[in-house]
Amino acid sequence: MYHQIDPDEIDATPDYPCDRRAVSDQADTSLLHLARYTMAPGEQLPRVYHAHRQREEAFVVLSGTLHVETPDEEFVVPEGEVFVAEPESPHRAYNPAEADGDVTVMGTGAPKTDPAIPYDDAE
Repeated sequence: MYHQIDPDEIDATPDYPCDRRAVSDQADTSLLHLARYTMAPGEQLPRVYHAHRQREEAFVVLSGTLHVETPDEEFVVPEGEVFVAEPESPHRAYNPAEADGDVTVMGTGAPKTDPAIPYDDAE
């Protein structure tokens, strides 16, 4: 089966820290998580700074510049590039408050169901 999906036609996920359009829910995928995220200045993609036990995640920057905080460094990912987080690698993707505009990314990961493990950066 095939799906052609316009994320703008999907309702935004309620109570999320940025505009999230759940493409994988619309396509009813069983293994793959896929969503489009748009973050205004000061917004972040995840609900918490986190890692996953098994999930590999990738964020394709469609527009703007994505910032990703990790325990060791901050990555600055420009439009057209991809950031990948391996399992058990804490990260927090965000758009800094002082940014000039929105950042939009397509986020994907597998397996689809692998709950986020909050990371305490004070440890």
